[in-house]
Amino acid sequence: QVQLVESGGGLVQPGGSLRLSCAASASRFSIYALGWYRQAPGKQRELVALITSHSRTNTADAVKGRFTISRDNAKNTVYLQMTGLKPEDTAVYYCNAVTGSETYWGQGTQVIVST
Repeated sequence: QVQLVESGGGLVQPGGSLRLSCAASASRFSIYALGWYRQAPGKQRELVALITSHSRTNTADAVKGRFTISRDNAKNTVYLQMTGLKPEDTAVYYCNAVTGSETYWGQGTQVIVST
């Protein structure tokens, strides 16, 4: 069983930045593919960014050039650096870890972009 704990969310003005962190309890963290997803009110959960066990990344078009996913295997942590935030980025952000048939989710962290 893997536990994922997100942090770093909050209220930020448009154009601002935040860095989300997701700490994992996994003993073999490096083998997991990791992702950040988000869910806005009344909308389906959507992929924001992925990073493979080999640190290859993929970012959704809506955030490309503004958000960056990274991982630190020594700290069992995955990050999402968010810059140029827009009101439409407001959502609950969830961390995800996948390997083989195992999939784990964190509890989410709220990001609100507003004046």
